[in-house]
Amino acid sequence: MKKILVVFGIMLFVMACKTEEKKAEDQDIEKAVVNYTSIGEEITADAAKSTSDMAEAYKAMRIGDTINAKMIGKVDEVCQNKGCWMKINLEDGEQVLVKFKDYGFFMPKDIAGKEVVLNGLAFVNEVPVDELRHYAEDAGKSADEIAAITAPKRTFSFEAKGVLLKDE
Repeated sequence: MKKILVVFGIMLFVMACKTEEKKAEDQDIEKAVVNYTSIGEEITADAAKSTSDMAEAYKAMRIGDTINAKMIGKVDEVCQNKGCWMKINLEDGEQVLVKFKDYGFFMPKDIAGKEVVLNGLAFVNEVPVDELRHYAEDAGKSADEIAAITAPKRTFSFEAKGVLLKDE
């Protein structure tokens, strides 16, 4: 009988310790939770590809190719007229031009450097000169810089259905 009580006591002690460990783990997880502001269609941040993974995916694509994608990255630049486009930095020096599905939503103009999660369609296209000049004008480039745009450019693009903007 004593042996059973000793074993039972040890089991209670072990279970109590595990409960404390679990509470500590739960508190650590709560501290690690990242809050986002949702813009456009509601999405989640889970399974978002890194910018380096997306850079590899874009390099494998040809003009006209489209894939469903979710990516996380930092905003380099935002349209200063309405917030109707933004550019995301791919860690290899390239950028992704992000537009929003059916112009259904716009981004705040002051989010350069902030983290976002995008969900939508990734594709490669060739942007004509007039459109490149329009983007340069929206970005506040000088007349000389705009005039220097004389050839179309192969670009990595993204049509976002929803965006999560990381809260600070």
